[in-house]
Amino acid sequence: MSPSPTPDRDRQPSTAHLGWAPGAGQDIVAGGLLIAMPVLADPNFSHTVIFVLEHSSDGTVGVVLNRPSEVSLEHVLPTWAPLATGSEFFHVGGPCQTDAALCLARGPLLDARAGIDGGRAELSALGLKPTGPGVFLADLDVEPVPSAQLISDIRVFAGYAGWSAGQLDAEIAEGAWVCLPSLPEDVFTISPATLWRTVLARQRGPLGILRSAPEDPALN
Repeated sequence: MSPSPTPDRDRQPSTAHLGWAPGAGQDIVAGGLLIAMPVLADPNFSHTVIFVLEHSSDGTVGVVLNRPSEVSLEHVLPTWAPLATGSEFFHVGGPCQTDAALCLARGPLLDARAGIDGGRAELSALGLKPTGPGVFLADLDVEPVPSAQLISDIRVFAGYAGWSAGQLDAEIAEGAWVCLPSLPEDVFTISPATLWRTVLARQRGPLGILRSAPEDPALN
């Protein structure tokens, strides 16, 4: 997938002086999370949690985890919809290519196959690619048979978030994002509305305190 830059974001002054941006996660890794900091005012990304799918010298691609839509998978992807045990709706993955769908999958049998010799090649033939701890990218152009017997849940995203080379690093340096490790349950959360606060609540120090920050920074 080739990353595309997102629209210009509303910029706020750097938050480095607040103490929780320096020393927080700075390394962007596939399978990790990007947590939007309160200073990020762009409505596309305010209080979002993003799962990083790809990161290289060419740029970064990820999907927003906490923006469910009201569009049913059954109406658009009837053969895949039965595998969505945690959410039967599309999620808004980001402002880039909103007519494209990305699918993430999980399942203990997927993990087992990926851990054996030749397992990844077998999964690749089924259109399944490991993209983070316990999370796999599923090719929606491949019918979900026989991969369905390996999958316990899927989450489908319309669109994605993309940054060109160096763009995300600059935003992190400004204090707009913090990089944190992910858990599989972050991707497949049944409570997306509280995911931002849930991830921050796992953190120690000033980052953990942010979980109680109001939606509008002006209310601080």
